[in-house]
Amino acid sequence: MAAAVVSYCKPSPFVGQFPSTFGKSASSQSVEISMQSSRITALFWGSKKSVKSQPLDSSLGDFTLTGSGTEEATGNQAVAKKISVSVISSILEVSANEWDACTLDATGPEKFNPFLTHGFLSSLEETDCAVKETGWMPSHVIAKDESENILGVVPLYLKSHSYGEFVFDHSWADAYYSFGSRYYPKFQCCVPFTPVTGPRILIRNTPFKDQVFDIVVSALKDLTAKSQVSSLHITFSSESEWRKLKDKGFLQRIGMQYHWKNRNYKSFDEFLMDMKQSKRKNIRQERKKIPAQNLTMKRLRGYEIKASHWDSFYTFYRNTTDNKWGTPYLTRDFFHEMGSKMGDQVLLVVAEQEGKLVAGALNLIGGDALFGRLWGCDPRVYYPSLHFEACYYQAIEAAIELNLSTVEAGAQGEHKIQRGYMPVTTYSSHYLMDEGFKKAIAEFLMRESSQVNLVMKLLHESGPFKEGIH
Repeated sequence: MAAAVVSYCKPSPFVGQFPSTFGKSASSQSVEISMQSSRITALFWGSKKSVKSQPLDSSLGDFTLTGSGTEEATGNQAVAKKISVSVISSILEVSANEWDACTLDATGPEKFNPFLTHGFLSSLEETDCAVKETGWMPSHVIAKDESENILGVVPLYLKSHSYGEFVFDHSWADAYYSFGSRYYPKFQCCVPFTPVTGPRILIRNTPFKDQVFDIVVSALKDLTAKSQVSSLHITFSSESEWRKLKDKGFLQRIGMQYHWKNRNYKSFDEFLMDMKQSKRKNIRQERKKIPAQNLTMKRLRGYEIKASHWDSFYTFYRNTTDNKWGTPYLTRDFFHEMGSKMGDQVLLVVAEQEGKLVAGALNLIGGDALFGRLWGCDPRVYYPSLHFEACYYQAIEAAIELNLSTVEAGAQGEHKIQRGYMPVTTYSSHYLMDEGFKKAIAEFLMRESSQVNLVMKLLHESGPFKEGIH
């Protein structure tokens, strides 16, 4: 069964990238059939010359709140009856306190997500990672009341490509192009370069928050239409947002990641005892290889992480990108800036050999989760099992130590399953302007969702845990 699962997963678009044969597949046949009838009325039909979006109008309109929630205040909160929605070209136009208040209210303290904070997102902008020049033009949406209090924020980017998103739509762009239409630019609502689940429409906890949510979504759709772009994508959203957006004309998409769950473990050995004997033995053998190679593992937080650590980690990160991704999305300055702003929310796992740093794994700490992000190693040496130790086992130990319920290990990687990281569903929503493409892609997404659900079921049935442990 396990072998069948692996071979079944490899061509699937949610565990790697979309098949380049989208244009030849059954999915794209439906795209072609649907689009043949819509070719005359498609939004960008015509020549394949470069299409530029319209300049962004900073104002998206004024809106009136109605009904319950506008008639009385709670606590010291001022009553808002009208709100204005606008676009800003940099997160630096909003104070960290105001942005983070929206983030914290949207997630709640127990689900606090460090990637949605002003500190993380501003670090991407200030160090030239998520900026216009790299194809990530900040176009964040802000909702304010009459007293200029911020009631909601949305991290939004005008994209000229689909890199750094981890929800793959390159084949959609190819399908658009094959019919003479332009897919780019598009709007992307996400955390750049970070496949981490969390709310994307960050609304303050007021009596009228549901109305503000609806107004902001409406403004996002209007912005997409007025800017004459092909689409708006809200990726790795919370499940509740995903369900709400379906009723607002968004297509629903699911994907898969691998997370580790803490079942109130007191130690790593206690976790191992929930594993099947063969998996438990394999993990112990892998961990023994670390001291056998004269490697020492350390977990550093906050002030313990020095500038030299970030410089070394950047070298390791570049080794990973050069070998696997091809494009280093993040700059050296980003790690320094992010580390400075995020403080104790950063956990850097490092491996040393004879006092010299040889590898590292970057994690961020949330309200109830440890988020594993990036890994890299000295390019001159190969250390067997070090990747598993630094990225997975150290993260599990840290989560147990910090009493966190989850370790999110990021996108892809079936090898994570035998190490205790099980498949979970991720959610994305897609608003396409062209009705012909929308219909065809909706049909594709239905088939893709069935495939994702089947693979997840098979993976859970052949999982590494003892019977009865879920």
